[in-house]
Amino acid sequence: MRKFALASTIVMMMAGIAGCGSQTGGNNDSASGQSTNSAKTVTLYFGSYSVTQKVYENQLFPAFEKYWKKKTGQTVKFDASFDASGAEARAIASGLPVDVAALSLADDVDKIQQAGLITHNWQAGPNHGIVTDSIVTIGVRKGNPKHIESWADLAKPGVTVDLPNPSTSGGAKWDINAIYYATLRHGTPAKAKSLLSQIVKNVKVLDKSGEASMTTFTNGTGDAVVSYENEILEDSNNLKTFSEVVPNSTMLIENPIAVVDKNVDKHGDRKVAEAFVSFLESEQGQKIFEQAGFRPIDAALQSSAAKKFPTPKDLFTVKDEGGWPKIDADLYSDSGIWNQVLEAK
Repeated sequence: MRKFALASTIVMMMAGIAGCGSQTGGNNDSASGQSTNSAKTVTLYFGSYSVTQKVYENQLFPAFEKYWKKKTGQTVKFDASFDASGAEARAIASGLPVDVAALSLADDVDKIQQAGLITHNWQAGPNHGIVTDSIVTIGVRKGNPKHIESWADLAKPGVTVDLPNPSTSGGAKWDINAIYYATLRHGTPAKAKSLLSQIVKNVKVLDKSGEASMTTFTNGTGDAVVSYENEILEDSNNLKTFSEVVPNSTMLIENPIAVVDKNVDKHGDRKVAEAFVSFLESEQGQKIFEQAGFRPIDAALQSSAAKKFPTPKDLFTVKDEGGWPKIDADLYSDSGIWNQVLEAK
């Protein structure tokens, strides 16, 4: 599977994108830009955050290809790009020709919309544009030798913490949100800022992405890694190689997906792009996500999934903390708490 990561490749693709249909049997059927069975092959350009690469490439792409072939007789090929969520969103907004964007943060999808590439209300519908859920948890060495049970334990002397950088990683924002707001919900702003500051002092390197932080941890560096629960379950081989700590208070991760209107209309593959999103939201797609450690959004699967995934005593959401505009202003603006913590490190 090809990944369009190099700038030169992006430019070439953008210049030649109008010819993609003739090269693959023709994606365009009419001025409406709908992909039809008249095209024997259609290429769907997909972009996502790095921690999802395995589940998409190994399971979801092949499952949809089989489903679509049986349904329509048409062959789908995926051309996929995976990067830290913030970096991926900026690349799409700057011209990376992605048809379907499945990112870490609603904020990142909004960046693509603000660039004029998404023209519909991507948060409409029963799932409000969310395709997967997870929670922020802590990965620790087998047997938990540093006795880490809470966010506060990450601030203890002698504990090395692996954490990604929120300037590039959507996962990092979820991680930092969980630490800060869990403390704030049971304490004061000063206490929440102080704990975040102490934890950051225990971080040697702020990695580019959640996947990079997990790689740092699995390569043997660090006593703890803050990450998506699904990433910890996957990389630990379902907790066989290292363990997971679920704090009593943590944040629900809600990952969005959206069709990028201007790109699908240019490529003529709206029909297959929308079908792929619907497939990911379906019971079949959600079962695959669940097997990969995500918490399903499909109501029919949630009761059985509850036996597999522990529910923290205090599981809070972005909405509970005032929404992304408030969180960004409080934590990630130029004068926000995160930058204050970094400057004091």
